Amino acid sequence: MQRAFLFISAENDAIAGCKAGGMGDVVRDIPRQIAETGDLVHVVTPAYGRLHRKGKLVEKLVFPYRGELTSADLYEVPGKKEVENIKHYVIDHPDIKSGNIADIYMNDFTEPFFTDACTFSLFCTAVAAAIKDDAFSHLQIVHLHDWHTSLMLFLKEFHQEFACLKDYRFVYSIHNLAIQGIRPFDGNHSSLKAFYPDVDFNYDTLRDPRYWDCMNLMALGIRLADAVHTVSHSYKENIQQPSNFPHFVGGEGLEEDLRVAQNEGRLFGILNGCNYKNYTVVKRGKLYTHALRAIFSMLEDEERAYKHSFLRHTADKVLNFMENKPSFVCGSVARLTEQKFYFFKEDPELLENMLKRLQNVGGVYILLGTGAPDYEELFKSVSYAYDNFIFINLQSEEVIDSLYLESNLYLMPSLFEPCGISQMLAMRNGQPCLVHNTGGLRDTVINDTTGFVFEGDNLESKKEDFIKVFEHILDMFFNNKKQYTQIARAAKRQKFTWQNSIKLYYSHLYQIAYTPPKVTRARKVVNKKTVNNKSKSENFVSE
Repeated sequence: MQRAFLFISAENDAIAGCKAGGMGDVVRDIPRQIAETGDLVHVVTPAYGRLHRKGKLVEKLVFPYRGELTSADLYEVPGKKEVENIKHYVIDHPDIKSGNIADIYMNDFTEPFFTDACTFSLFCTAVAAAIKDDAFSHLQIVHLHDWHTSLMLFLKEFHQEFACLKDYRFVYSIHNLAIQGIRPFDGNHSSLKAFYPDVDFNYDTLRDPRYWDCMNLMALGIRLADAVHTVSHSYKENIQQPSNFPHFVGGEGLEEDLRVAQNEGRLFGILNGCNYKNYTVVKRGKLYTHALRAIFSMLEDEERAYKHSFLRHTADKVLNFMENKPSFVCGSVARLTEQKFYFFKEDPELLENMLKRLQNVGGVYILLGTGAPDYEELFKSVSYAYDNFIFINLQSEEVIDSLYLESNLYLMPSLFEPCGISQMLAMRNGQPCLVHNTGGLRDTVINDTTGFVFEGDNLESKKEDFIKVFEHILDMFFNNKKQYTQIARAAKRQKFTWQNSIKLYYSHLYQIAYTPPKVTRARKVVNKKTVNNKSKSENFVSE
């Protein structure tokens, strides 16, 4: 019998223009694994004023919101690829608009989460109305992703209009505990009582443990879901401990709620997977060409004129390294945030000391990313000071794929990391990584075996160990290439597959029987002989 799932998320990389970070990858990949078993998956996100344009109207939804009846439109939209047993939907409403972060989220400088709380409360209520109208037929499991969707549990628990939600099992995935969606209970346009003025609720169930006049939407998901999921085992352990910033990032004020979920048997840590087939493989030796192409494309964009001066500076550096190839390339791809680069922001000399050591061996550090203005300014200033630091302040899939392929070392010094996908993508190409011993990085990289790890009891000891391990890496690369090659090969042999993870999703999160997909081999006839048919990408992965 076919089971039906509903994934509710802010992001879904299975449709174009609906990704800001790793959550979009997860919401793309897990449904594909479920669909292979023969079960049906519906995935719904906001339309953000744009994603519905190529879709087909399914239903006009009518529901109570802000004390009056409101309507929104449910569209079915095409995916980037058509996959059997998966349907993609978006919710359109004039108040659900594109934000200033990846055209999805809004960064409100004066009132954090003001706009997004309005957007996602409206979205969640519309989705609840769609479920009530049986727009997603034969549902059994509803899978929520991060605080943006946790109000589904509020509606299930307290809103009489949506009592039907009690018929389904709700799973809540935590992708980043640090972003919690904290808003006032009352007295604000973006507050719970403004969204649902006629609903009686238990304040203690929703209350933030630090700000008693506010709800915490991340806490709501943890407290009310049937199963709570973190994206790696070590992150699950980390977040049950109190934070001691910056020496240790743990539960961010919600550790007690997480320990309660653990004691109740509702908290599970399951490592995200990585795709090992049918992915884009760029041609080796094109890193600098791709970088220049991306820079010149940006220079033609008059709306980005404020970036042109620095991009020309970066282009000059890239041209130099095209002609004078570095002996060692260290690469990073990341959002420029506190999570990813706190160590360098807190102590710029740490980055400079690393660059000086690279200078001594003719090496270069290439960082691609955009993000917080103060982090961008930091990396721009260092770029002007050091010839062997290339800061590519834009987004380009070609450059990203080339960095994962052509760097000698992938650098991921995250202050904390729920799971991390970049280290898996680098390792997939046989590229060793240098990572901080935290969260999902701890679960995927083994020091001096499949990569390199720095650690310490406090910030200072971690910075000291970072330089010590970096020197060790350079020494091994130039003086013991055989050992370095063995580590690179061991990294490539690691397989963090979704096939392994999805079985745990079924048994732990969904608590229903897992049906393995039928395995079929593609075959073709060559010279009247039948042979196995492997794609280039499959051959690449199996090396």
